Amino acid sequence: MKILFAASECVPFIKTGGLADVVGSLPVELCRQGEDARVILPKYRLIDGGYRERMQHLFSFTVPFGAEQKFCGVSTLKERGVTYYFVDNEEFFYCDAIYGDGLSEGRRFAFFCRAVLEILPRIDFVPDVLHLNDWQTGLIAALLKTQYQWDERMRAIRTVFSVHNLNYQGIFNWAELNACIGLDGSLFHSEYLEYYGNLSCMKAGLVFADHVCTVSPSYAEEIKTEYYGAGLDGLLRKRGATVSGILNGIDTEAYNPATDRLIGATYDAQNMGGKAECKKTLQRVCHLAERPEVPIIGMISRLTPQKGLDLVERVLSDIMRMDLQMVFLGSGDKRYVDLINWAAWRYEGQISSYVGFHEGLAHRVYAGSDMFLMPSQFEPCGLSQMIALRYGSVPIVRETGGLRDSIRPYNKYTDEGNGFSFCNYNAHEMLFTIERAVQYYYDDKPMWRRLVWRGMQEDFGWPVSAGRYIALYKRLSGMPQAAVESPVPAERQHTPPAGNAPLRSPGAGRPGAGRK
Repeated sequence: MKILFAASECVPFIKTGGLADVVGSLPVELCRQGEDARVILPKYRLIDGGYRERMQHLFSFTVPFGAEQKFCGVSTLKERGVTYYFVDNEEFFYCDAIYGDGLSEGRRFAFFCRAVLEILPRIDFVPDVLHLNDWQTGLIAALLKTQYQWDERMRAIRTVFSVHNLNYQGIFNWAELNACIGLDGSLFHSEYLEYYGNLSCMKAGLVFADHVCTVSPSYAEEIKTEYYGAGLDGLLRKRGATVSGILNGIDTEAYNPATDRLIGATYDAQNMGGKAECKKTLQRVCHLAERPEVPIIGMISRLTPQKGLDLVERVLSDIMRMDLQMVFLGSGDKRYVDLINWAAWRYEGQISSYVGFHEGLAHRVYAGSDMFLMPSQFEPCGLSQMIALRYGSVPIVRETGGLRDSIRPYNKYTDEGNGFSFCNYNAHEMLFTIERAVQYYYDDKPMWRRLVWRGMQEDFGWPVSAGRYIALYKRLSGMPQAAVESPVPAERQHTPPAGNAPLRSPGAGRPGAGRK
């Protein structure tokens, strides 16, 4: 099959979050399984010069953009068996930050969406499936279905729209942005692209894509409810079975404690000696008391309420009454930056904070910590809990989204599970779960070793998930497909909300209804 991924970011070229990891890993695995998967993304100035020098210029042309014709250059590069295409325009992509600059951000990705569709016939690669990712590519689905159906090749393309985080929706003034892309005015309606008086790029993907896919099965069901739906739950319920979820995988080559050169010592599930050295290294580089017997809790996260930092804030003093250490790594809201910096000062030798992102330190936290905390309010998938398991760090998570699909809570009666979890978004419920984990760590070393060993045996690599994507692509394209196992065990599958509540119009209610 021919599959083209369109995305705003992709490792190893440009990354701000988990979207880049998925787009950087999934096509690689699809190619390994015999498909022709390629990626198209903007050619940002921020891309490392080494990659830019290796790119081969293919051609240049102009793209209709409102009343103007905008320059568009196309370059290509092959990396890890995948062909990448880069869309070049200095006006839009030579920016200091790819997100967060208002209408310029909207124009940037509106141009990218138009350019992708104009480029396809010119590179002689019209895909069977166009896999779109998050709001930055949502307009591609709308443009394809409303302005390119005259071309038989384009009409045959099927679209998958992946929602990596529904709360980021790409909301812009309809008149200003539509002046650039020229959608029919009838689409400015609550059943299509209108969202509380504005244009929603996320909604464009949700309405016009042939299939909507989220990054975990649980999240696919959660966003159909008012609490998680960010005002779009009615639309998502209306789409019914055309919304599904496939759990993300991780790059098992990049995250492998047996070969990782960024950690203090290598180890695996059969020979755990190196993990003790990694713990010692983490304590030393983070200026923690070098006590091998004390458990370390790691937390690598954006510092936002979504990630549960407000829960940590409420009970931090209670957590620190236990004999443990904590390492925080991340950036985000000033409130939580101040919190972790204050905590590192107040609990010197017990808490360490690093504001920003440091790849080497992140690997050392995974390898050196005994537990990994993810108390998220919502979590579409989450990769850190899977990486933590691979490094023998036991996750403590809230049961939501991908955390619910990947972490099985420990059951002392059956000696099963790979981590600890709590259900309600409640600070003291999180505290009690941490206390339970710490008590097991101190009181039952054989049980803890079994728990760590089970976690390290988990397979969250991309091969299984990629197989499920291939089955989805083939089903959309009408191609024969092999049977694919359920994404999660039956006992852990979500049951849709009970009752027969009427569907809400996508534009009904107040903005942000259901977010608490």
